[in-house]
Amino acid sequence: MSNSETLLVVGGAGYIGSVAAALLVEHGYRVIVFDSLEKGHRQAVHESAQLVTADLRDKEAVKEVFDQNAIDAVMHFSAYSLVNESMTQPDKYFSNNVEGGRVLLDAMRDHDVKRIVFSSTAAVYGNPEDEPIQEDSRTQPINPYGRSKLAFEYILKSYEEAYGIRHAVLRYFNAAGATPTLGEDHDPETHIIPLTLQVALGQREHISIFGTDYDTPDGTCVRDYIHVSDLAEAHRLAIELIKNESVTCNLGNGLGFSVREVIEACRSASSHPIPAVEAERRAGDPDRLTASAQRAQERLGWEPKISDLGEIVTSAWNWHKAHPNGYES
Repeated sequence: MSNSETLLVVGGAGYIGSVAAALLVEHGYRVIVFDSLEKGHRQAVHESAQLVTADLRDKEAVKEVFDQNAIDAVMHFSAYSLVNESMTQPDKYFSNNVEGGRVLLDAMRDHDVKRIVFSSTAAVYGNPEDEPIQEDSRTQPINPYGRSKLAFEYILKSYEEAYGIRHAVLRYFNAAGATPTLGEDHDPETHIIPLTLQVALGQREHISIFGTDYDTPDGTCVRDYIHVSDLAEAHRLAIELIKNESVTCNLGNGLGFSVREVIEACRSASSHPIPAVEAERRAGDPDRLTASAQRAQERLGWEPKISDLGEIVTSAWNWHKAHPNGYES
């Protein structure tokens, strides 16, 4: 498949951004990755993509990439995303996630670029009143990370009204899994699947289960896991849709898996016993968080291709086994 458009993928050296950038290259787009490499990895950037290494808050660097390239559309993955860190360093989160995003939008406005796909989050809903969560569920984030993402969603609406920049806001739940060449390599790591697989790799002694008295079938939190390749495909479809209209969509399986089920899937994939230790609840963890993805199906023509938890975890295990020290392996 060929496509003559040039896409700027901001944060395209990170976990989800790198998979999306690779998919775009495969579909014939010319891809420019813009990433500071503070959290991303040069090794994760597709060999056919151009890499620009700079911070999104650097107005001159952002202006230069737009001056030098006829960019047709933008994908924005560049955000800090650690909830606990956002509680102690909100300044860092609003500076990068809000001000950095506005620098990007101003450059788009000045260069007449009219399309942006924004990587948002289920954290905008806070402790939801509805389950599964719909796009019109109340947005009441409970931490600076979620508030910074929601703030940028409001900015996008304002820039569409004033400057005609159309947007896709994709609120996703728990990204998981890997492709054969691209996987999760965070420092620090906070996601349950790679943390659990680190036990199988001999890198930690056990996995902790934070709370066993939730109102769920086995007493542990239930979350919606979505394979990173399915997330990338949704972004590709959104680039086409927003040629005509803006959209806000949840991305999830609509299926919930408990912490115990995830650990058991990791045991099965790795053939390792993976000891688990029960610990106290963490403040603010809801019993269940699952998404209704009906709007994404209707508007984007998207549905997950990999919804089986075992398949998601196995793809992650295969990558971590081949890259026990991440991209430095």
